[in-house]
Amino acid sequence: MEIKSVKDQNALVVRLTTPAWELPKVIGEVYGELMAYMGRKGIKDMGMPFVLYHNMDMNALDVEIGWQINEKDSGEGRIKGRVVPGGKVVYALHTGPYSTMENTYKKVMAFIGEKGIKTAEWMYEIYLNSPENTPEEELKTEIYFPIISGA
Repeated sequence: MEIKSVKDQNALVVRLTTPAWELPKVIGEVYGELMAYMGRKGIKDMGMPFVLYHNMDMNALDVEIGWQINEKDSGEGRIKGRVVPGGKVVYALHTGPYSTMENTYKKVMAFIGEKGIKTAEWMYEIYLNSPENTPEEELKTEIYFPIISGA
């Protein structure tokens, strides 16, 4: 765990509500939709895929599934351009299966509590590699909690 500063990041996103158990399927579908859009638009300079969580209601997750891009784009249809705001964040890197991320989240929440940090009501994960071509134990997920005060 560490506190670090991040820059504003342009992105293309689809915001939707889904139960947690549907999330892997929904993420795959939306990433395909975003990749097709970026291909049509000729957007080549892109960063990593991410999911921004507006809540943690496992029956109705309010998420923005997106892809970082280096230029601004307004999107079309349900694909929207947005800027993920920069600033100070609590950062953690999870290595291993998605099914064990709860352990990392517990450590992050303990760190936040110990330091007396107040975070935004939203947070996001950036996926550094894909479960399609990476062994589970080598998956890397960055976790970001934007800080409002206390650090």
